[in-house]
Amino acid sequence: MRLFRHEDVRSVGSGNIGATNVLRSGGTGLGAATFLLDMLKGCSAVYFGALLGLLLAPDMRVRNLQAAAALAAVLGHMFPVWLKFKGGKGVATGFGVFLVAAPTSALAAITVFAVVLLLTRYVSLASILGAASFPMFAWMLVKGDRPPFFITVQFVVALLIIAKHHQNIRRLLSGTESRFGSSSKQKRGQA
Repeated sequence: MRLFRHEDVRSVGSGNIGATNVLRSGGTGLGAATFLLDMLKGCSAVYFGALLGLLLAPDMRVRNLQAAAALAAVLGHMFPVWLKFKGGKGVATGFGVFLVAAPTSALAAITVFAVVLLLTRYVSLASILGAASFPMFAWMLVKGDRPPFFITVQFVVALLIIAKHHQNIRRLLSGTESRFGSSSKQKRGQA
């Protein structure tokens, strides 16, 4: 946002660097670009991380290499050193890492996200339920090799995404969470 609006996204809205805050603070185009870039960051980390891993450790299982790259990408997004460990909530990056590692499961989880968002207009609730559903879909839909580390990382990433939404969970429980598309007046009344 700094490049286009001369504004630091960490100083507006929720202060989060993720797509939802950029969307609410900077507009649809910047929000969509943020989501896409974060997703592609996750995709490329898993794809190239697994390739590099196979070159350096050809005896390792591909799914474990993908899982290690996925965990590193999500942790790096959530806790970036250059932002004093204050990153995003990992939803788009998490979607991206699993779009490569477990594509059918990732698409099923993003469908849960979309349905919950359409029904409730709560991005946070959609993100939480989408993340929570992913390991279940992966358990049911991933075929072939499913080493324990691969399965464990799916649960860890889902739990990390849910944990990063702790403030949203509190607001959801208290009825003060903002709905997607609500006006500025409504948002101020819910703060």
